[in-house]
Amino acid sequence: MTAPAQSTAPAVRTADVWKIFSHDGLSVEAVRGVSLEITTGEFVVLAGPSGSGKTTLLNMLGGLTRPTRGGVWIDGNDLTAMSERALAELRLHRVGFVFQAYNLLPVLTALENAEFSLLLQGVGPDERRTRVTRLFEQLGIAGLEDRRPGKLSGGQQQRVAVARAVAGAPALVLADEPTANLDSASSGALLDLMAKLNHELGTTFVFATHDMELMQRARRLIRLVDGRVVEDERRD
Repeated sequence: MTAPAQSTAPAVRTADVWKIFSHDGLSVEAVRGVSLEITTGEFVVLAGPSGSGKTTLLNMLGGLTRPTRGGVWIDGNDLTAMSERALAELRLHRVGFVFQAYNLLPVLTALENAEFSLLLQGVGPDERRTRVTRLFEQLGIAGLEDRRPGKLSGGQQQRVAVARAVAGAPALVLADEPTANLDSASSGALLDLMAKLNHELGTTFVFATHDMELMQRARRLIRLVDGRVVEDERRD
């Protein structure tokens, strides 16, 4: 399959974005004045020590956390001006999330969890099953379709969460430590799948991670320290 031409329009952009958390009279500046443009089709890693602000920034990029000040745009849509309903609709059709805590629904099977966003999008049952079954095979979890999350290991749950995130072929995938709890073979298969989606479909990926292998695969590495960008390295 020929790779699509890469657009020069930003898939996601921030302008002087801050996030300040307050608790018991104390304030913590988790993200401080970050301005970024991530172009459609990029494969980006946010790296930094624990507490550097990478997860908070990732959540703001996807509209899960509203900034204290500054702006965030996806495909030109100003997330700070959107209602919660409009944000949810944008996320459903444009953004895939891989959460560090998996966020699988315990009452659903692995297959049903992976199909869930497709169900909300109105995709028919046969097409849902075809897409998810193919992803389970690629991720090495074929045969686990009927198990509920409580009967899956952490690594298996992580791969179900990845299948859910990419099943709808979103334009933007945001992943928080997607290779956590995976052995080297499973991690490699996961990264190969994401690299293939990036190359063949032009899917934009932004990861928050400590994983050195993922950092090495990144075509753009953004390092954060104390909520600020201290390095932005392009490797194309």
